[in-house]
Amino acid sequence: MFSLATQGLEGQSVILEPIAQSHVPGLYEVGQDSADWAYLPIPGLTSLAAAEHWVEQALALRERGEQIAFVLTHPRDGRVMGSSRYLNIRAQHRGVEIGYSWLGKAFQRTAVNTEAKFLLLQHAFEHAGALRVEFKTDSRNLRSQRALERLGAQKEGIHRRHMIAQGGYIRDSVFYSITDLDWPEVKRRLTLKMKVPT
Repeated sequence: MFSLATQGLEGQSVILEPIAQSHVPGLYEVGQDSADWAYLPIPGLTSLAAAEHWVEQALALRERGEQIAFVLTHPRDGRVMGSSRYLNIRAQHRGVEIGYSWLGKAFQRTAVNTEAKFLLLQHAFEHAGALRVEFKTDSRNLRSQRALERLGAQKEGIHRRHMIAQGGYIRDSVFYSITDLDWPEVKRRLTLKMKVPT
């Protein structure tokens, strides 16, 4: 049976904790300076109330089995660094998307994003039995596209006029995927890159 983690995932540079109300202050603090919100179809964390609403929505989606949101925290001091989630869960077809990923400015261009994605991928393929993990990003977000390509995700194409992003911008979405057939090589390369034990 295809079943994704709702418990935490732990790495060397990041811990993925299931989202909870207790994360609201930290998410608000780190989320207000993230440039990533411009590319997402959801509003940014511009106030404490917005952060509370964002967490409440994530909890409701988890309760309905539609998404599983995680907060990325620092392993030494517990500081909130960002968030990511499983969404578009297709249990019948053993597929899932990893998305709504963002990091505070201080944590961008660090090992955090790579290791967080590694942990989510590893769980999806090795514990849940996924056949496919997909990602999508705004066609304007070249930094995200390069990061997905460095992970080893394969670019599959562009869905034109796919979503409405912040400010009413009608975005084209670039789709990427990693399959169970790709995972052994992707894992090998990421493990070497991060120098993590297998």
